[in-house]
Amino acid sequence: MIFKFTHTIKMDWMLPGIAHTGKRVEIPLVAIVRFRGRKLAHEHIYWDQASVLVQLGLSAVETLPVAGVESARKVLDPNLPSNPLTNRAV
Repeated sequence: MIFKFTHTIKMDWMLPGIAHTGKRVEIPLVAIVRFRGRKLAHEHIYWDQASVLVQLGLSAVETLPVAGVESARKVLDPNLPSNPLTNRAV
């Protein structure tokens, strides 16, 4: 799924100790959920933390192999390039 939010509140579960920035974030998020009968047994939620930090201006995208909002856009549009980060290595 694509998780979109504007960072207007403190979000300790995703950004511990970071005050709100007011910036918009879009990231692909994967949730693996297991049920036993009708009850939730467990869930695991995964996202690219580096992409979040880049979009909030808390990490330099130029010096690290990190995609920002592009990773979420790629999930929605399969025609976009798969890994433009490889272009930086050349």
